[in-house]
Amino acid sequence: MNNLLRVFHHPQAAMVLLRVTLAVLMLFHGWAKITKGVGGIESLVMKAGLPGWVAYGVYLGEVVAPLLMLVGLWVVPAAIVMAISMLFALFLVHTGQFLGLHPTGGWALELQAFYLVCAIVVAMGYSKGK
Repeated sequence: MNNLLRVFHHPQAAMVLLRVTLAVLMLFHGWAKITKGVGGIESLVMKAGLPGWVAYGVYLGEVVAPLLMLVGLWVVPAAIVMAISMLFALFLVHTGQFLGLHPTGGWALELQAFYLVCAIVVAMGYSKGK
């Protein structure tokens, strides 16, 4: 059993897998913003009392940061930017779902929470060259 456990103990490979998966999945969200724009987000940001230009930060959190993370540049700052982007999404878009359940089961915000926690884990656990 110990031999089997040793086969799966690869912290560096685990971090690469988490980092690349998070980046690729977040890029799909960014692609939607690139192709459809941020008009809807801009109205939500302004409704929250923030200036409209704040909405363009979504490009940092969903395009630039994931690309940096994907190629391994400035991984920790990129992960922090992604985490902040997810906090904005949670509080601007999903506030009414915090206590909700998804119709098919599970927490209504499990995907958003998973992105947030994964970004935090990458920021806390990434170490270049180790």
